[in-house]
Amino acid sequence: MSEAGTRCMWMRGGTSKGGYFLAADLPADPAARDALLLRAMGSPDPRQIDGMGGANPLTSKVAVVSASDRDDADVDYLFLQVFVDQAIVTDAQNCGNILAGVGGFAIERGLVAGQEGTTDVRIFMRNTGQVATASVATPGGMVTYAGDEAIDGVPGTSAAVPLVFDDIAGSMCGALLPTGNEVDVVEGVEVTMIDNGMPIVVLRAADMGISGYERPADLDGDEALKSRIEALRLACGPLMNLGDVREKSVPKMTMVAPAQGGGAFMTRSFIPHKCHDTIGVFAAVSAATAALLPGSPVAAMAVVPDGPRKMMAVEHPNGATACVLQCDEQGGVERAGMVRTARKLFDGVIF
Repeated sequence: MSEAGTRCMWMRGGTSKGGYFLAADLPADPAARDALLLRAMGSPDPRQIDGMGGANPLTSKVAVVSASDRDDADVDYLFLQVFVDQAIVTDAQNCGNILAGVGGFAIERGLVAGQEGTTDVRIFMRNTGQVATASVATPGGMVTYAGDEAIDGVPGTSAAVPLVFDDIAGSMCGALLPTGNEVDVVEGVEVTMIDNGMPIVVLRAADMGISGYERPADLDGDEALKSRIEALRLACGPLMNLGDVREKSVPKMTMVAPAQGGGAFMTRSFIPHKCHDTIGVFAAVSAATAALLPGSPVAAMAVVPDGPRKMMAVEHPNGATACVLQCDEQGGVERAGMVRTARKLFDGVIF
């Protein structure tokens, strides 16, 4: 890191926080780049006292952004996780939360021209090889982070940032509906086996003898219920092209009930042997997709908005996860994703 400092923007993206850098502002050599980022965060140190990191993996993250030369993307995004107490910087995973700030950052840095109202930024995620489109609020062509969208884990409200992903259908099963059916009967229970970013099995809570509004701890203590759910999961695994799933974390088991808080529907999700306090983002996307299939267990109870772009709040024990589905003229889901928010915290140089 030079004495003149390195230009960066610090942002909250979703429920994470970190530094956003133009690739051109960082050393081209990965080792030199990582050394700079470790110093910027104050790692390795449990408190990260000598840097900007927040002593938590969720606040020790980095986005490296550059103009893209791909036909299907405007910018390239590399996510880097900076370890807190170890001298490690890794690109082994992606981060959908930090992704929420990439579109606004790209517009502010002049990589993408802001449009009146909303600007769609196509982002190639280098970690996974996928493309996401972020819809950024740009009144007058300028990025705004102020708005009315609330997400669990973040106080207050900000502008909604819908993130829609290309090519997540069949992420592990090879097809959106691995059996080819909208509904199957397995172990005497009607289910939808679906994979739109996460393989899940959707079934009515009532068909398992519960309301779907129980506390997760109560469901975790119901051994008879858990045994029945696991038997169903083991039967569904091979049908979903996942093979023997005894030692696998997928498919997730998602029991549904009518919404209680104004959302699309309620969920109780087992991941796979413990009831989730919330629901995973891509599990929520898959469940929301199932709600658009007329024959699915969730379709009759779901509240689905009109229009080709459907923003749906999937309720869970601690709130709701907002999903966005882009449909074609026939009502089929073309692309799917989530709704996040972001906020610029500072823009300047780091030393």
